[in-house]
Amino acid sequence: MNRGPRPRKSGIAAMKDLSKQKGTLTRVFRIVFTYYKWPFLVVLFSILASTYCTLQSTLFTQTLIDNHIMPMLRGTVSTDAGFASLGSALGHLAIFLVLGVFFTFLNNRVMIYISQGSLLHTREQLFETMEKLPISYFDTHAHGDIMSIYTNDVDTLRQLIGQSIPTLIDSLVTLIMTFVSMILLSWQMTLLSLVLISFTLLASAKLSTSAGKYFGQQQKNLGALNGYIEEMMEGQKVVKVFCHEKQATDDFLRLNETLRDTANRANARTNIIGPVNNNLGHLSYVVCAVVGALAAIHGLASMTLGGLVTFLTLNRNFSRPISQVSQQMNSIVMVMAGAGRIFAMMDAKPEVDDGYVELVRAHIQPDGTITESKERTGHWAWKHPHQATGEVTYTPLAGGVTFDHVDFSYNPDKQILFDITMYAMPGQKLAFVGGTGAGKTTITNLINRFYDIQDGKIRYDDININKIRKADLRHSLGIVLQDTQLFTGTVMDNIRYGRLDASDEDCIRAAQLANADGFIRRLPDGYQTRITGNGANLSQGQRQLLAIARAAVADPPCLILDEATSSIDTRTEVLVQRGMDALMKGRTTFVIAHRLSTVRNANCIMVLEQGRIIERGTHDQLIDMKGKYYQLYTGNQITENA
Repeated sequence: MNRGPRPRKSGIAAMKDLSKQKGTLTRVFRIVFTYYKWPFLVVLFSILASTYCTLQSTLFTQTLIDNHIMPMLRGTVSTDAGFASLGSALGHLAIFLVLGVFFTFLNNRVMIYISQGSLLHTREQLFETMEKLPISYFDTHAHGDIMSIYTNDVDTLRQLIGQSIPTLIDSLVTLIMTFVSMILLSWQMTLLSLVLISFTLLASAKLSTSAGKYFGQQQKNLGALNGYIEEMMEGQKVVKVFCHEKQATDDFLRLNETLRDTANRANARTNIIGPVNNNLGHLSYVVCAVVGALAAIHGLASMTLGGLVTFLTLNRNFSRPISQVSQQMNSIVMVMAGAGRIFAMMDAKPEVDDGYVELVRAHIQPDGTITESKERTGHWAWKHPHQATGEVTYTPLAGGVTFDHVDFSYNPDKQILFDITMYAMPGQKLAFVGGTGAGKTTITNLINRFYDIQDGKIRYDDININKIRKADLRHSLGIVLQDTQLFTGTVMDNIRYGRLDASDEDCIRAAQLANADGFIRRLPDGYQTRITGNGANLSQGQRQLLAIARAAVADPPCLILDEATSSIDTRTEVLVQRGMDALMKGRTTFVIAHRLSTVRNANCIMVLEQGRIIERGTHDQLIDMKGKYYQLYTGNQITENA
């Protein structure tokens, strides 16, 4: 998304800001030099060579006037000899011009290669970092803001590497070479030029001071506007259902007007800097022309007519790089904000995994002895190296889960779960019921170790889950979420997402188990039907069935079903429930459900309220207690009968 117009700071103000972001700029150069050290050195050489060639064409003016035109005008050399000498000099000039064009072309081509390659590696590092981040990072950062890093901020990095830095280097090289040439022509005139140019710098700094404070406001207002647009796009159905279009438009117009106002304030001040600098540059040119002409006429400061014309050209060229340096320093400071966001995401603390217990394929002998296997056997075991004794033991993967006095909070200020104690024997079905915010989903997130607990212990097959590698722990779990996520690809690909080495036959059996096979075969291309836009071409119920099939193909010993049938109609639910019962058979299952009729056959139902288990037991036991569960259940019954 376009970030819109940006206010300009002076080079002096920008350099002050840049000094504060030295570390960010250093990391940008580190990316370039890590992957493209030699190509970047080629760019530096090309800039030096092309600048030198351009400068030679400027200095040729003095040679042309003093060594060729003036001698012929004075008659000190013959016309034929003069033209012959001039032709030779023009030939040398042509060589410099051709070389200048070549090195400029080489510079641009190699810089494109460097900038695009640097973006390639930056995006790769960003994505690799993102895949290692904990779930809490995505809970605390807006998804649109993360996407903005991949698009807007990475694009600013392209501008920095591909445009701003090369232009800045070219301007600095031109400035230095031009300054040296001016001194060699006349140090007195050079001193005069510096005095005049100092007025230009002071005026630029003065004019831009008042505009600098609006830069941060503009970026902040732009972020607010972009966030609002994203929010409205995602919630467009809700906007239309509640006829909120006018209010949404009014809010957008207010944010848009605020952005326009801050951009106008900044640009109103910065846009006059260019004209002022140009006019002061013209004034410097005129003063140097008058003083230089008087010096040439009276033979002062070793100034000749050719030297004066050349010096005036250099004076103009000297002013232009100063303006370019100012602009590029400003651009670099502005894109540093985007680069800083990129590196902030790269530096985000990755998910910590200090587990050492592995999940391995296993052979189970008739006497119960377990040995590790490299081949698929249909059996899994926990490989537990004991650090104290060095002994390695193997525990069969069964799916037993125990919570022992568990406390948890997302942040220290507010505790979510209080003294949760429960156990699920392998093959048992546990259900969690309660109001919104009671902590049901939080418990299942702790089993996955999406978050770590503050107190207590969670054991999986009698092993503290903190000792189990997170990838192995999650590999042993199957989960079906209330919000179904499908990926671009075929139906078969989405089912196979549960187990990448599953065959087509395995995926079809899983779909049959979830009762998804019937609707899949009615799709235009059956299992090869492509899914796009998170399954926009499927109904919500069909998407949920695919998610259930995806969990089925993983064939885990433990299942977590978070409102897995919430988006399925009553008729389809009967069919799915049969498949779910078959899927849950022999597996430890945690079920979160608002439809209490779906958990009547659970081995244990736990009623949560404000992070505490207030009731537990079977359906019949809880009904007899006539407590909270009884109220929830009978309330649902009344609603359904009504």
